[in-house]
Amino acid sequence: MDIRPLGDRVVVEIIEEEKTASGIVLPDVAKDKPQRGTVVAVGPGRWLANGQRVPVEVAQGDVVLFAQGAGTKVKIGDRTLLVLSESDVMAVLQSAAVPV
Repeated sequence: MDIRPLGDRVVVEIIEEEKTASGIVLPDVAKDKPQRGTVVAVGPGRWLANGQRVPVEVAQGDVVLFAQGAGTKVKIGDRTLLVLSESDVMAVLQSAAVPV
């Protein structure tokens, strides 16, 4: 990966889901639920006022949920990635097969 996030930033590759379980294709404006993505890189963590570093809670390879509209999209090569603050990540899915 050619990106190294700083601080408590997390780089996520968005998992695009265009169809419902029954096969109906949903336009982007109809999606009113959290987005899902795979963590491709994490920063070292944020610094506290006392000089201690708090490590990021997610790890590379985790599948996470994040709010729609969170973060900044970046294009690296042919991949579109999202750079999020760790606070924008709402949850880590324990199984990537969990429907959202």
